[in-house]
Amino acid sequence: MAHGQLRRELKLLRVWAGFSGLCFLIFAFAAFRSAQPPPPRNLGEISVERINVVDADGTLRMVISNKNRMHPGVMDGVTIDRPRPVAGMLFFNDQGDEVGGLTYTGREQNGDRRADAGLMFDQLKQDQTIGLSYSEGNGQRSAGLQVWDRADSRLSELIAKLNAANKIEDAAERQKAIADVRAAAPRGPRRVFVGKERDRSATVSLADAEGRPRLTLTVDASGKAAVEIRGADGAVTDRWPPAR
Repeated sequence: MAHGQLRRELKLLRVWAGFSGLCFLIFAFAAFRSAQPPPPRNLGEISVERINVVDADGTLRMVISNKNRMHPGVMDGVTIDRPRPVAGMLFFNDQGDEVGGLTYTGREQNGDRRADAGLMFDQLKQDQTIGLSYSEGNGQRSAGLQVWDRADSRLSELIAKLNAANKIEDAAERQKAIADVRAAAPRGPRRVFVGKERDRSATVSLADAEGRPRLTLTVDASGKAAVEIRGADGAVTDRWPPAR
């Protein structure tokens, strides 16, 4: 009897060991599957108002949006208090600061055509430093590459001051406060422009640190070419061919 009971216990032990091993394999496989990223899905076509692309830790890295839900912009965690009725795509750096993007608008109403588009890249902790832009209004168009100088100060400091000014209830005081903040802000002069001006001239313009054009190469709408050097006061000091 003792021998038979031992055999039964060993049989039960084998069954338990097999069941336990099977459960372990099932749990291990489930854990492995859960640790793997989900397989890509082909959605074919989707309609959305906004898409937020984030890092694994939740840091915002890109926004694709319509004009009603576009991100207003953020720097050092300070969100800009403003509407931003443009569609497009915004870029954000490793710290979640906005660093430029692609935006565009355009409409024709009662015969009036207006449009703007831009692909901009911002200086770290500052505003745009290089970009491609297009603008149209009243039958005039400009398009080109632009390069700006930006200060070393943080744009978030200006944003905080503008946000405080925007909270002033009295409209006249609010507008004055906003104007005062903007007037005291560091300048961002345009140093380089390569493109087409509103007068249909093809232009290369190089400016000094104050944003004053000092050297321009121009081919006007009629095809006449000129090279001009200007002084700090804007007066032409040298020109080729000489003006007649």
